[in-house]
Amino acid sequence: MDFTPFDTEKLEEYAAEAKQSWGHTEAYREYEQKSQNRSREEEQAHGAELMELFAGFGAMRARMPESPEVQAQVEKLQAFITEHYYCCTNEILSSLGRMYTAGGDFTANIDAAGGQGTAAFVNRAIESYCRRK
Repeated sequence: MDFTPFDTEKLEEYAAEAKQSWGHTEAYREYEQKSQNRSREEEQAHGAELMELFAGFGAMRARMPESPEVQAQVEKLQAFITEHYYCCTNEILSSLGRMYTAGGDFTANIDAAGGQGTAAFVNRAIESYCRRK
């Protein structure tokens, strides 16, 4: 798969937006600490892995968001974010789900990775996951 929407031209723009919005939070400080020694190639690899997770969601769109397989994918997403970026609490995960469907690059990139409607499906799956926990 080609995940060019997450190539270098957008990474710096996303980083600046994130710092402006969340630079004052503990999660952002954790993100800075985890990412400070990463190379551009490592950042791109993490972006590609994240898009692969969304492609997995896309392959499951015919299932119910509450299904065990889809919920396991949400758990993988949350674990990936925690491992590579910051502690992804259910509150943060829920906010991310809403952000994924707000339009713009996030929605476009997720839908490009998993097919039209994947971002909305991920949001519904996250909502279900966070209600359970």
